[in-house]
Formats: sequence, C-alpha cells, structure tokens
Amino acid sequence: MKVTSYYPVLMTDDVPGTAAFYVEHFGFEPLFSTGWYVHLRSKQHEHVTLAVLDGSHETIPESGRGKASGLLLNFELEDVDDVYERLKAAGLPIHLSLRDEDFGQRHFITSDPNGVLIDVIKPIPPSGEFAAIYEASALPA
Repeated sequence: MKVTSYYPVLMTDDVPGTAAFYVEHFGFEPLFSTGWYVHLRSKQHEHVTLAVLDGSHETIPESGRGKASGLLLNFELEDVDDVYERLKAAGLPIHLSLRDEDFGQRHFITSDPNGVLIDVIKPIPPSGEFAAIYEASALPA
C-alpha cells in the first residue's frame, strides 16, 4: 500500500466556525470549501492539512455521524512559548498550562470550539530515563 496523503477530518455541526478557528489561531488556509466541507492547509507547511466536515452529511454512514470526540490533535512547532501567550491572550481555554515533560516535550493543551483537544508541542531533550528508550533517530535534540 502506498499512502499518498494522510489528514484528520473533524466532524462538527459548525463547519464555517471550526474552519475559521484553525485559520485564525493555527495559520491554516482553505483549499476547498463548500457549506458542508472545508479542506485546510498550513500556510507554513504544504503537507500539513486538516479537513472539517458536517457530521450529519449524507456521505457519512448514519452509524458514524456526529461530532469529533475522543480525539487529541498534536501540533509540533518551534515557538510553543509564543503560541501559548498568543492563544491565552485570545481567550482560548487552557486545559494544561505550558510545561516541560521528562519524556521530551514542552507543551500545553487547549481545545477547538467542538471540544477537540489540541496539544501544542515543542520537542525538547528528554530526561535520562526517557532518552534511553527512544529510537536514536527519533530522539529530540
């Protein structure tokens, strides 16, 4: 199997509002937009994409219709401190304040208008015990 693309699709009852959230706060731009679906791409990285879909749309099997739940989106970036301050000032909910983790992350957790959790991460060097269990090529510097 040759995968040519991979991206999450968030099901919601507010497609325009959810898309606008990711455009405003996470630097996405719409590539394709209908009333029931918006495909977004990062302005900084063309291979980082996200879609927003009306959870009641007919293309979704009835048994799977609804809203996104049980989901955590991770955004790895270089400037986690700046983004934390910007999103906090914008009034986004902060569910986990900015902190360093021994396993190799400086991060915080917020959420989108649907309650989907968003973990904003900067990889950092892990503590010794965690560094020992990383595959060498995956070890944050």
